[in-house]
Formats: sequence, structure tokens, C-alpha cells
Amino acid sequence: MLFNSFEFTLFFPIVVFTFFLLPHRFRWAFLLGASYYFYMCWKAEYLVLIIISTLIDYFAGIQMGKISEQAKRKKYLYLSLLANLGILFSFKYANFFSESMRIALQQFNIFYEMPLFDWLLPVGISFYTFQSLSYSIDVYRGEKTPEHHLGKFALYVAFFPQLVAGPIERSVRLLPQFDKPVSFDYDRVVSGLRLMLWGFFKKLVIADRVAIYVNEAYNHPAEYQGLVLIIATYFFAVQIYCDFSGYSDIAIGAARVMGYDLMTNFRQPYFSRSISEFWRRWHISLSTWFKDYLYIPLGGNRVDKYRWYFNLFMVFLISGLWHGANWTFVFWGALHGFYLVFAIVSTNFRDSLAKLSGLASLPWLRNALKVFVTYHLVWFAWIFFRANSIGDAFLIIERMLMLDFSGDALGNISLALGTGEFLIALAFIAFMEMVHLFQTRISLQQWFTARPLYFRWLVYYTLLLSITLFGVFSRSEFIYFQF
Repeated sequence: MLFNSFEFTLFFPIVVFTFFLLPHRFRWAFLLGASYYFYMCWKAEYLVLIIISTLIDYFAGIQMGKISEQAKRKKYLYLSLLANLGILFSFKYANFFSESMRIALQQFNIFYEMPLFDWLLPVGISFYTFQSLSYSIDVYRGEKTPEHHLGKFALYVAFFPQLVAGPIERSVRLLPQFDKPVSFDYDRVVSGLRLMLWGFFKKLVIADRVAIYVNEAYNHPAEYQGLVLIIATYFFAVQIYCDFSGYSDIAIGAARVMGYDLMTNFRQPYFSRSISEFWRRWHISLSTWFKDYLYIPLGGNRVDKYRWYFNLFMVFLISGLWHGANWTFVFWGALHGFYLVFAIVSTNFRDSLAKLSGLASLPWLRNALKVFVTYHLVWFAWIFFRANSIGDAFLIIERMLMLDFSGDALGNISLALGTGEFLIALAFIAFMEMVHLFQTRISLQQWFTARPLYFRWLVYYTLLLSITLFGVFSRSEFIYFQF
């Protein structure tokens, strides 16, 4: 079931209404049933995978809780790792590695047809396996006591607002919330609905509109060049942010309506002054997951510098692979890993250059330059993330350089959107960035709730009207559903 579907506009109010009618002791069961139904609307058979992951991790957690020595708990941790990563590999990566192996062997004149599996990628598989796996690791480390209530643990794995695209929650944050009685709170409900409204605005009005332009350019890269491909990449940077942060806003808002607090997943990432800061602001639940469960266990920065560089690069290489079974994602992750390592290696040189150029005495200008450079490094990497293949990515880069400022070229720059839709997209993007800029200076929620009631309702109706009049209701899936 898509958030941006008619079905969800019926499903969510019914769930919320029933949730608050039920006594607290029955709510977990109702939410679990609603969450399973929500997932089964895609493909009912794949619910079995969630149940298998849930049962294995529940069993592993209970068994680890009976053993005081960490070393003896390892076999149950390995069971959880094998189950979750095995499910993930089988459904997401088996065909990718088989095909990559076949191509590699062909280079040595070894022709062998690798077996391929004909199945659809279960939606959200990367998210719920990582969420369930983090519980097992936390129990193994002694950071979380085992959850003995199977139903509530199952709800933690399958909680419908964040089931298919995050945020990837931690058991230490979410599980205890299911034990606390929640009463209807008007201010909290309004706050959640307001966040959902903003998420729908970003998805339907901005992301799905610019997607029309991006899809046309990136699916036919040989037919376009210069400004069209440059604008398409800028639009994709907007699209993926609005699409994914819009989903996160809807998920966090939906949970908040029912009294549950999910972690923030985005904090104006395109205002970052470095790549490391960007990853502290972008998909925060995933970047902190990799930090806690991969980067730090590898040694983090508490090792010699070359091992530190290796740790950083390896984490982002795996992060790229997590996003999809395609070499474009691997290259994208490797590029971000290179950015981070290069930033560390070049720190002294960049500081010296700033002093020589006088930028060191102009911090505002230096910070603005950092934001500009960081944004465009991320922008360049998005080419590989969006391209259909590595070959297409390099073709797009090559054809970007073929600039044409003739009247005919500039007249066709709006592409599939048309001039009117193109200008509408630019206007709404500008509006969103003004809001983001405002958020960097003050707490927008505190400022907004302090405004008069008529002003708040005027904003609500304006956003609703904008979604109604300018929303693209094509029922397009959220980008991160494929991961």
C-alpha cells in the first residue's frame, strides 16, 4: 500500500480511530495486524519472510538473554546474521552476483550460464532486515535486554509507518514505546498530521513533478546534452530528497499521531559544509546504523591512518551495495568513500590554501564555498546513483559537456514538462528551499505553533490546495521502496 494512494487515505484514519478506541492491552495486536495487512497489499507471500526473520531473531534474543558470557552468545548472533543477511542476499543480490560472475568469466573465455532466480524484490527488505538485525546485535552486546513478548517484538519489526522505507529504528528506542499507554493528545495529533501534510507536498507536488523531467533525460541519455542533462541532475537531487524525506515525514508524522516517536531522518542535508556533515544529515537512520554496527566494529578511527581510510571506504562501498544490486550504486558508494578519505588527506592543504587566499579571514564566504562544493560533489555522485548503467553514467557526463546556448536548444530546455510545468517546479523548489533556510535559523515548529490559529489554518489550506491543484497523482512508488 502506497502512502500516496486512495487506499491509504482510508486505511490510516480507520487505524487511528480504532487504535484510540481500543484499551492499551489490545493495541499491539491491532497494530501488528494492521501492519501485516499494510505489507500484504504489495505481495502477500513475502510476509512469510518478515515472519521468518522475526521468529529467528526473537529466538536468538531469548537464548542470548539466558547466557551471561558474550563469547557463548555468538552462535545465536551468527544465527541471526545468517538468517537476515541470507534472506537479503538471496532475494536482492543472488542474481546480481551470478550475472557479474558470468561476465567476469567470459573475459577469460570461460562460458558458463549461472542460475538466475525469477522473483520480485520484496519491498522494504533492506530496511526490516537491518532493523531486526540491530536488535540481535544490541542483545548480544548487552545493550538491550531480550524482548519476551513475541507480539510486541513482531510489531517492532513490522510497524507499518516505517516498515518499507524507514527510518530504521533501534529496539532500545521503539520497543519500550509499545509498553507505554498513549492517550489522544490534540496537539500531538495535529503536529503529526502537519508533518504528514508537508511530506505529501514534497512527494506529490515536487518529487513526482521533476521525476517526469529526470526520467525522460536519464532514460534516453544519448538524445540529450548540455543544459538538459545538467538540469535533469539538479532535478534528481531535488527529486530524491523530496521523495525520501517526504516518505520519512509521512512515516514519522503517522507514528506521532498514534503517540510513537520515530527518529529524525533528514536535517537540511544540502546545506552541509562537508561530505561527512552531509552524511550526518542525510538518511540519518542508515548512516548511524553503519557507524554503530560496521564502522566502529571495524575499528573506526582508533586504528592507524591507512586502516582508518580503509574502514571509511569499505563502509561506503557496502552502503552503496545496500542501496541496490547494480554497479551504479557500488560506484556511487565508492565515490562517497573517496570523497571522505580525500577530505581527510587534504585537510592541511585546504587550510593553507584558505590562509593564502584570505578565505580564512572571511568565515562566511568560506562556509558558503564549502556548501557550494559539497553540494556539487553530492550532485555529481547522484549521476551514478540515477543512471541505468555505468555506461549511461559516463555518457551523461560526456554529453553534459556539450553545451549549446543556441535559441533552439534553450527553447527546448523544459523537455517533457513543458514551459508551464517547468516554471511551476522551479517555483515550488524555491519555496521549499526558503522553508529550509528558515529552519536553519529557528525551530520552525515552535515558531509555527506560536502563530495565530487563523494563520496556521491558512497554511494548512494552502498546502492542501497546492497538493490538490498541482500534485502529480500517478501513484508512483517512493524511490527507496526498491531498496
